[in-house]
Amino acid sequence: MGWLDGQVVLVTGGGSGIGRAIVERFVKEGARVGVMDRAADRLEDIRSELGQDVVGIPGDVTSLDSNSRAVEETVRNFGKLDVFIGNAGVFDSFQRFDEFPAESLDSAFDELFGINVKGCVMGAKAALPELQKTEGCMVFTASVAGLNSGGGGVLYTASKHAVVGLIRQLASEVAPHVRVNGVAPGGVMTDLRGLETMGRHDRSNFADPATEGRLRGGNPMGAAMQPQDLASAYVFLSSRENAASITGSIVSVDAGSLLRWTRPA
Repeated sequence: MGWLDGQVVLVTGGGSGIGRAIVERFVKEGARVGVMDRAADRLEDIRSELGQDVVGIPGDVTSLDSNSRAVEETVRNFGKLDVFIGNAGVFDSFQRFDEFPAESLDSAFDELFGINVKGCVMGAKAALPELQKTEGCMVFTASVAGLNSGGGGVLYTASKHAVVGLIRQLASEVAPHVRVNGVAPGGVMTDLRGLETMGRHDRSNFADPATEGRLRGGNPMGAAMQPQDLASAYVFLSSRENAASITGSIVSVDAGSLLRWTRPA
């Protein structure tokens, strides 16, 4: 028996990184999963690995039409929707604001907020009618950058604070029939891409060999977490039995990086 037996889930940005780990774990827990991603090759790969328990839907998370189509395809294939996971995101590569090229700021803001914030809003809007039918839930990928400073540059940090606000306000509005929560990762070795505006969309921000050591030195557990280390939090918050009374909450999975702690000399 899995924690998500019989549930149907839609995951945005589910073709790589944390999203891919969520999809794989949810299938193991008994769910069937619609996977929305902008890269068709990722969708083909995940379908070949997981088979008929997943359906891949190419799309743009900033588009309400794409999100609505993803919901429709998931329901058409699996009959309903119980859980929406708003996970797609991009990073600003810790770009300092005083060093941010003025000529790129406008387009960089639109690109980052379009994916990180508008993508969540559009996904929630598209999924809500089906979730009201099943009395399901939403789980969004926030970040430790949405709870404090130091988790990114100004644009990324502001976007994740916006996601936290979305979670709390939406939870208060759609209760009692739909729950809304978030997971705040911190220090994860994942394929989080940079901005196309800044020419960093084709590489992971955590691919540098020195990244693992930097992450291990940034938390009291000495951990450089992998995407699989995050998946359990999404499973818990999506579970009808185990999280039935939890809404408006943000679960931090950061190896303690937000704590005040004594760093090794």
